[in-house]
Amino acid sequence: MAQKEAKTSEEVKPSAEPAMVIASTAAPAPSWFTPKRLLAIFCVINLLNYVDRGAIASNGVNGSLGTCTESGVCTSGTGIQGDFNLSNFEDGVLSSAFMVGLLLASPIFASLAKSVSPFRLIGVGLSVWTFATIGCGFSFNFWSITLCRMLVGVGEASFISLAAPFIDDNAPAPQVGSHSNWRYAFWGEAILMLPFAILGFVMKPLQLKGFFHPESTKALTAVETAVSEVQGSDNLNGKDGSFSIKEDLRDSTIQKSSKLKVGTKIMNQISRFMKDMKVLLVDKVYVVNVLGYIAYNFVIGAYSYWGPKAGYNIYHMNDADLIFGGITIVCGILGTLAGGFVLDYISSTISNAFKLLSAVTLLGGACCFGAFCFKNMYAFLALFAVGELLVFATQGPVNYICLHCVKPSMRPLSMAISTVSIHLFGDVPSAPLVGVLQDSINNWRVTALILTSIFIPAAGIWFIGIFLHSVDRFNEESENQITTTERSNTTPLLKGKKTETTESASEP
Repeated sequence: MAQKEAKTSEEVKPSAEPAMVIASTAAPAPSWFTPKRLLAIFCVINLLNYVDRGAIASNGVNGSLGTCTESGVCTSGTGIQGDFNLSNFEDGVLSSAFMVGLLLASPIFASLAKSVSPFRLIGVGLSVWTFATIGCGFSFNFWSITLCRMLVGVGEASFISLAAPFIDDNAPAPQVGSHSNWRYAFWGEAILMLPFAILGFVMKPLQLKGFFHPESTKALTAVETAVSEVQGSDNLNGKDGSFSIKEDLRDSTIQKSSKLKVGTKIMNQISRFMKDMKVLLVDKVYVVNVLGYIAYNFVIGAYSYWGPKAGYNIYHMNDADLIFGGITIVCGILGTLAGGFVLDYISSTISNAFKLLSAVTLLGGACCFGAFCFKNMYAFLALFAVGELLVFATQGPVNYICLHCVKPSMRPLSMAISTVSIHLFGDVPSAPLVGVLQDSINNWRVTALILTSIFIPAAGIWFIGIFLHSVDRFNEESENQITTTERSNTTPLLKGKKTETTESASEP
């Protein structure tokens, strides 16, 4: 009888391990990242991204081909265009090359976020960005810098797709000119970005709402395997019963992992991606939000590329790129902050976000349109600054809708597809189309007015969103989350089976 009790005690003890595994499935709390530190880091990274874009945009405005006079006196070209003797078409391709990499990589990073730590993915992306910008500084012809610009877009895609959900989870409730060699801009960016790329690998990763912590994923698999092993213990005979549950659990896990093929993983990823895409495309709130964002970004993208040149031709501005860049930076920061504060003040709901989007876009578009009607440069700058301040107030509300109209596990893909759409159908085609329009009418003021009028349909599309039935899904449990209920339901199952095993072992 004492031997039976000892045997029973030995068999019960290993089966307690799965219960301990369950207790460890909760992701450890990060020890260093606070909401303020996270926001500061992401702001600096985003600033570097825009400095990089400014390096290309500024050289597009200031760069020129070498010229020779009839007397034989020649002057060398300036900027990237002059160094590589680029045509205007090739010069424009450099801007689009970045977008190609961004558009291709954004959905990939978003999809991988379901199986790989999103924080580590950001580290990978920023590493690609860092080495690509170094490559831009060492580029020797058109194709080399074009390839490097594509890789810069790939690197930025990780940050664009995955940073916003981190900020949303952790936020508290309630120019580069032609004055220096263009290569130094890229090298400087790489040096400044490198520490943040390293940070993505060495710091303890944060966990996104709706996603597993890597340790949690392994733990859950162990729990599921343990349950199946304990359930099968009733069929063990006396000899087999002498093996411990710990040994069975290890052997079963090894067998299952050895049978898992790479092809199956890929097919599962594709199937999951297509399923998630279908969910996004049938969501009226999401689609309306992105359509309005596309029209809005069509104007903003053309402003960033053609604005300085239009300002120089209409108002004969000196340093037009510096003036437009300064207005964009100041109004962009203040407008984005103001949009977020106003949305919080009127209550953060999807319906209120649509109201704010339609209102500020219509008013801001009217101010920008009126500004181009003035002949005085100072009157133009004053009214245009007010318009820019208003239109940039859209950034908070538009991202709020993208993040809150979908389940937590869908947020990276939601941001990625939004980013791909606004570039693919917005600022990528707007620059060449505006160029075609200007070639046709040869009047920069009229071209600018026609472009600015597109703010009206953008406001109209967002206005429709006010009347759509919307549900805030931010706090919905994802199918990938380990809920407290699931843990509590699994533990009794293990305990129950453990009791049955004990009783079976006690029988003579």
